[in-house]
Amino acid sequence: MSKILKGVAAVLGLAAAAEAGGTAYFYRRTMKRYNAKTERTMKMSGVDWMQYMPMMKERREWLEEQSHEDVWIKSKDGLRLHGTYFKGDEGNKAVICFHGYTSQGMNDYGSLSRYYLDHGFRVLLIDERAHGQSEGTYIGFGTMDRLDGMEWIRWMIEKIGDDAQIMLHGNSMGGATVCMIGGMELPSQVKGIVSDCAFTSAKDVFTHVLHSMYHLPAFPMIQIADRVNRRNAGYGLDDCNAAREVRKAKVPYLFIHGEKDVFVPCWMCEEIYKNCASPKTKLIFKDAGHGESYYKDTEAYEKALDSFIGGIMK
Repeated sequence: MSKILKGVAAVLGLAAAAEAGGTAYFYRRTMKRYNAKTERTMKMSGVDWMQYMPMMKERREWLEEQSHEDVWIKSKDGLRLHGTYFKGDEGNKAVICFHGYTSQGMNDYGSLSRYYLDHGFRVLLIDERAHGQSEGTYIGFGTMDRLDGMEWIRWMIEKIGDDAQIMLHGNSMGGATVCMIGGMELPSQVKGIVSDCAFTSAKDVFTHVLHSMYHLPAFPMIQIADRVNRRNAGYGLDDCNAAREVRKAKVPYLFIHGEKDVFVPCWMCEEIYKNCASPKTKLIFKDAGHGESYYKDTEAYEKALDSFIGGIMK
């Protein structure tokens, strides 16, 4: 009996060690900036981005020719955060854009920025914490970035003045970020929010990825990662949930999602939309994958923006 108990204990010990090792590996690859790779994220999106490269290249080259400057702010916890600011026609309309996981502002909005500049907007493309030129070791997944977003809103109001009309636009992690910002007490200058392919929470999207792409159970990896992240980064993986935060929303929302999104499934958009307490519009792109909607049907996407902006700005 003693030998059997020792054998069971050894097996359980090995299993626990393997679980701990798997969690540590998953955590390092996901939550720390230098291990979270853009190439891996693009592959996991399931989208053939090469087909859109000609458009992306042309739009990016045009954007870089427009007058712009690097701008910087400090986060509440002391990080130096970077943005790229396009003054456009210097009117009172502005959009602040929040990019996706492992990307940066100039990458995710290299194409869409042209729409905003052509429509008289000032454009601010931020690098979220632990991305691009912004400081930070641990990725914020919206929970921390919503606080940074409020600082960027204040920066824009100071830049334009009290008559500023500001819109927030986010995709993927940035989409979750702007949903979470919408649950905060916003200045009256924020007129509306566009959320494209947002996830409900870091916990939900990690659980989905573990199940669908790694074929692994979420328990206890998510619970362990939650405790580690709370200690290292200052927040738990479900401390802030986009679907919960929009219950407090007051400004209008436009929700966009690709029906064939395998990275952030469309049910997350439906959950956020269902919970949103403010005026809302939803547009699901039938054949689009993760973050693909603008490129799949640019005309329909821009028409939706035309209609949304026309209803919230003078």
